[in-house]
Amino acid sequence: MNVFMACESTKNDTPETEPTESAESISDQTGNNQVIFTKAQYELAAISMGKTEKRSLSNLLKLNGEVEIEPSGIATLSAPLGGYLTTPALLPGEKVTKGQRLAVLEDPKFIELQQQYLESLGQLEYLEEEYKRQQKLRDQDVNSAKTFQKVSSDYKILQARIKGIEETLKLIGININFLKKGEISRKASVYSPINGFIKTSNFNLGNYVNPKDVLFEIVNTSELHVVLNAYEKDISQIQEGQELRFSQGNESGYKRKATVFLVGKASSDDRIVPVHCHIADGDQKGVLPGMYVKALVETNAAQQNTVPSEAIVKYNGNDFLIRLVSKTNDNYFFELVPIKTGTIADGYTAVEIPGMDSIEGQDWVVGNAYAIISAKINSEEE
Repeated sequence: MNVFMACESTKNDTPETEPTESAESISDQTGNNQVIFTKAQYELAAISMGKTEKRSLSNLLKLNGEVEIEPSGIATLSAPLGGYLTTPALLPGEKVTKGQRLAVLEDPKFIELQQQYLESLGQLEYLEEEYKRQQKLRDQDVNSAKTFQKVSSDYKILQARIKGIEETLKLIGININFLKKGEISRKASVYSPINGFIKTSNFNLGNYVNPKDVLFEIVNTSELHVVLNAYEKDISQIQEGQELRFSQGNESGYKRKATVFLVGKASSDDRIVPVHCHIADGDQKGVLPGMYVKALVETNAAQQNTVPSEAIVKYNGNDFLIRLVSKTNDNYFFELVPIKTGTIADGYTAVEIPGMDSIEGQDWVVGNAYAIISAKINSEEE
């Protein structure tokens, strides 16, 4: 890869003197797109030279979106059997950990359910013994098959009932091991299934909670991702695994990084397709759910001839590069060359020069090019 080599002006050992012929008058002699500087003028203007550089530049696709929480980082909690809340409500923003008890509820039905469980356990002991006895008799062909089938059916039905009650008790947070010891509780508990923070808390101490009511919403802010909105026409330029840069709405520059992990397969009514992106490690600081973000996605990367963007000058509404045509001991001959500009990235601009095949071999003004334009404009005004 070629790199730009700035040419430092060399100073004469003798003091500078006024040139005998001005840049303006010489410009008139050499044509509309040419300017001649004396060596003294060249050094005074601090002009630097360079060559084009092959760079991989990409088109930049600008997208907007917001920060969302991944599905695994959201939990909505309710009381499966309802009940009266006997603990104070938690405040939004409070930190919670997985397995932490968040609320305690009371209801007479909790006692009835535990009583049914213990009674069923007692019946199971009798039916289990009866089942074993009838099985032995059946093996000896003493009892009828019908009698054994009836006992076997009752035994299995009761096992299923006990298992169902047991799972219901676990659902409302009642400890089965304590219950088997005869410890009946009138309280049921709600536990946090994830680490995170309380987003919403909907009930206060003493409120009755129905099974469909949402007690708490918990969010895990360490499981955030960016969801960008892409138009249908641009979606073909975005691929899973593609890296991009983004920033919050109030930040300057695009200093945070993310990687596309899912591209939507259908668009909304307004022709928008969601693009989901994982945020890079270390770039989640200060990012919160619901925040607006803007992003730059690099697409169609290709090796192109580039110059520093400051090397391109505007003249009469058109873009130009300034080429050093030749030089002598006393003069520098410059030419304004019309160009077509392309992709701009990281301070460089892709350029094309129609009709010029050897753009890479030319010497171009890459520093303080407007000093030459100023001389040309002054010439025209005079």
